Amino acid sequence: MKKLAAGNWKMNGTRAALAEAQALTAAHPAPACEMLLCPPATLVAALAAQAKGTALMTGGQDCHPKASGAHTGDISAPMLKDAGATHVILGHSERRADHGETDALVKSKAEAALAAGLIAIVCLGETEAQRDAGTTLQVIGTQLDGSIPAGATAANLVIAYEPVWAIGTGRTPTLAEIAEVHAFLRARLQGLIGAEAAGTRLLYGGSVKPSNAAEIFAVPHVDGALVGGASLKAADFGTIVAALSA
Repeated sequence: MKKLAAGNWKMNGTRAALAEAQALTAAHPAPACEMLLCPPATLVAALAAQAKGTALMTGGQDCHPKASGAHTGDISAPMLKDAGATHVILGHSERRADHGETDALVKSKAEAALAAGLIAIVCLGETEAQRDAGTTLQVIGTQLDGSIPAGATAANLVIAYEPVWAIGTGRTPTLAEIAEVHAFLRARLQGLIGAEAAGTRLLYGGSVKPSNAAEIFAVPHVDGALVGGASLKAADFGTIVAALSA
């Protein structure tokens, strides 16, 4: 299992931001981990073309469950693949909250991604109220059960645990809390996809930054990170890549 540092640019970045990706590949030409950036859809093709021949992979931030059709403004998994993407983020808490995405919808999108030959990064996470109520594992388990696509393997599925209350807030769970969730996910996955669970990468996301990356990566069953704000700058994301490669 090769660990994965994935950056989610969210709704940030114009063509000028590609200079940061170029600086990243120049500084980290051969990292020990896999390195992925998921820019806005407008930059997927440009980033994939720029990164060709480097260690950097390109991903999308969402896809439609259908391969084509009358869905104005949406992007299909085959379109992302055609643009040069290798991965796609699905079920991020911001999509679940802002667009009302359900586990069933996330599952259908993940199945579309797999059918197109993309690796699905399926996101899970509890709200602060759910954490305070002590229902974190119940919430995470329900999301996992309902969002995992048929045909999932260690090669085509990545799970990202992102506590909603930690995203962009500067707050992170304790290392013990991260360990508890990741151990739970590994065990739960085994019941869903059997032996493939052992090699499925489990990413942590939620205010991962250069200052805390190394200690988070030392937690058992943390196989990388899904990084938001810190992935926008080559220096910051590069430090996280270096910590994961150590």
